[in-house]
Amino acid sequence: MNSALLGKVRALLAKAEGASTEEERDAYSAKASELVAKYGIDSALLAGEPQTDQVTDKRIVVKAPYAADKANLLYQVATTMRCRAILLSETRRHDRTVHLFGFASDLERAEVIYTSLLLQAVQGALDVRSDHGSVAVYRRSWFAGFTSSVVARLRIIEAQAAYDAESAQPGTSVALVLRSRDEAVFAAYATAYPDRRTTQRSRSGTGRSVGYAAGRTADIGARRINPSRPAIESGR
Repeated sequence: MNSALLGKVRALLAKAEGASTEEERDAYSAKASELVAKYGIDSALLAGEPQTDQVTDKRIVVKAPYAADKANLLYQVATTMRCRAILLSETRRHDRTVHLFGFASDLERAEVIYTSLLLQAVQGALDVRSDHGSVAVYRRSWFAGFTSSVVARLRIIEAQAAYDAESAQPGTSVALVLRSRDEAVFAAYATAYPDRRTTQRSRSGTGRSVGYAAGRTADIGARRINPSRPAIESGR
């Protein structure tokens, strides 16, 4: 992501975080997420120029507390943005490592969105209190609900960006381009972890529904999309 665009996205996210009204927050975060999603599609459509974007990988160490929950948020955000990810064993006592694979443009925008969501998730989890058993268990289930909610919204934004690109460039199969990129990313992932199997992580606790509700209003900038309007498949 060129420095000018990245600076603009970060500035919009900062304004969203500091907005005094919900309307301001939504306006700033919506614009930021739209720019990030559009950047992902634009980069994908330059696939004929491999020097502009290549498959790469990156390891990110996620620090405690709640490292497993933070790592899961990163994992989910990254996979929504057409990356592959794997949660590795503990790096140090309570830390976690996430190994990401993807085109450089997708890895970069996944990190930008994850960083913004992480700040909100950590603050939200620490703010919640439970009258039903362990506060730690409640917070972890809250985190799981938050992650599920924001990821569902991100999928809508990504699909909408692809649909908009398809509409703007008749004759260009965005879905085909994205599927080809998915295959290239999976090949890199499978080479590094040929025997790895995906497992689903679940959390017990009563905070999931509260976290899910918080995720529905988190600053990712979901646009008001007409549900009757079709969206093309991303290939994942």
